[in-house]
Amino acid sequence: MAKYVALIDIREQIQNSQELASTWGDIRAEFNEFGVDLEGSFAILGEYDFMLIFDAPDRDTAFKAGIAVESHGMDMQTMEIIPMDEFAQLVED
Repeated sequence: MAKYVALIDIREQIQNSQELASTWGDIRAEFNEFGVDLEGSFAILGEYDFMLIFDAPDRDTAFKAGIAVESHGMDMQTMEIIPMDEFAQLVED
């Protein structure tokens, strides 16, 4: 499975914290349906509102995860990531 990090910006107004919690529950359920393993979700300060770290079986599934998040009124920028030791092996080859 490939590992991804996603930066999320809420583009629609969230009415209250219960609505936001419900939305995250829906997103988590959709990720599970796609076979996406959500490793962590974080609220962040700065240009983006949230960050997700997840594993997906392939790039197409990562796209499905992004579409699921965006269907809930959020913009998602997704990037594939690899551990530094794997990157170092790529550079050595």
